[in-house]
Amino acid sequence: MDIYLAGKFIKTDRALKVTNPYNGITVDTTWLAGLPELESAVISAQKASRLLQEMPSFKRYDALMHIRKRLLERREEFGQMIMLESGKPIRYALGEVDRSIQTFTVAAEESKRIPREYISLDWTPSGEKKEGLVRYFPVGIVAGIAPFNFPLNLAVHKIAPAIAAGCPVILKPSSTTPLTTLLLAQIIAETGLPEGAVSILPMDRATGNLLVIDPRISLLSFTGSPEVGWKMKNEAGKKKVVLELGGNAGVIVAQSADTGLALSKCLAGAFSYSGQVCIHTQRIYVHNSLFHEFSQRFSSMVQQLKTGDPALSETEFSAMIDEPNAIRIENWVNEAIMGGASLVCGGKREGTLYNPTILTNTDDSMRVCTEEVFGPVVTLESFENFGEALERLNNTRFGLQAGVFTNNLNEMDSAFNNLQVGGVIINDVPTFRVDHMPYGGIKDSGLGREGVKYAMMDMLEPRILVKNF
Repeated sequence: MDIYLAGKFIKTDRALKVTNPYNGITVDTTWLAGLPELESAVISAQKASRLLQEMPSFKRYDALMHIRKRLLERREEFGQMIMLESGKPIRYALGEVDRSIQTFTVAAEESKRIPREYISLDWTPSGEKKEGLVRYFPVGIVAGIAPFNFPLNLAVHKIAPAIAAGCPVILKPSSTTPLTTLLLAQIIAETGLPEGAVSILPMDRATGNLLVIDPRISLLSFTGSPEVGWKMKNEAGKKKVVLELGGNAGVIVAQSADTGLALSKCLAGAFSYSGQVCIHTQRIYVHNSLFHEFSQRFSSMVQQLKTGDPALSETEFSAMIDEPNAIRIENWVNEAIMGGASLVCGGKREGTLYNPTILTNTDDSMRVCTEEVFGPVVTLESFENFGEALERLNNTRFGLQAGVFTNNLNEMDSAFNNLQVGGVIINDVPTFRVDHMPYGGIKDSGLGREGVKYAMMDMLEPRILVKNF
């Protein structure tokens, strides 16, 4: 499959083989872009900047809605590609396509709502007979670096807002899962967007880092690990930087909670796509009056998950992205058990498949608690009072989202006011996200917000016109 450079599909002399993580079979071969291709993409994006800025809203809207329409028509094809290159069960892969369709729909609508405002300036004597008009202009070229775990929708969260805001975008997809975004490029090429508006270029890390340091790029949007993201910020120079860096999201199940609801939500939040989700439910704190029942029922539900081939519609749980990550999870779990944690269920690995695992009696210093597991492991602990649960959930360097199951209004308010996270989800898991809500974290979980309108605000700059009359 050819890569997409400024409106043209090309090959290079560096092949990139993409394999299915479940069975190791080659899905397809694409190409890695090098310095010449990246330079050409940047020059083409510079040429497209003025054309995009001057493009009327209805044309941006039409382009975005065309992409939405064609994604809907090719939904099954895109779902199959996500499943094949990422190992994501087909039920979740199709759900990701549906979310991407919604993301383009929202971006199309927001393209008609670029903010502007009138400001009265006569609040002081010097402002008499003056008025201000504030308009928002595209910042320039956007560089997007997307991860493997949502190969379509997390790329779309960089591409769609950029188009809506009038910014050219160069996307580096994950080298593990580049094919879905290259399928998307086939649809983008059908639109009336100018050449250079969008380039999708798989690259190695050294070439991709040029996106970070190039001063011609105005904004860097990165989704990935904290170690890589904060290093990029330090190297990015004067450009704007948006970082979505994941975390070790926590859930509180309070005494007043609907236990059945909490169990079903935590099951999905902890083990969908083998826990390879930035807002994966990793730490669960259950009131001690509910803990025994919750633990038994949760363990039973986990062991009943349908595991196997991601191509089958009944499969709920399948392989991780590669064997090194499965081995990493195995090592972390074994380390926790050696440190005194108890294994409730799971704890076994077969190649890229690591069985869904519950640990209890963990210590907050263990890596399964302090670090982002990004795998099918959850810790389960009890608490006595709600304030204690809030403190334990906050006891981390991360702060992306949190889930709180309670029917007590005071506890809802207390959670919202005191949890150090970017989002508090009541009576659902932190894994909840819809694509127009502000999404992002604090502390080591990132900088800035995604969610189409909120991403667009980083891609726009205010400029004021002062009139005398």
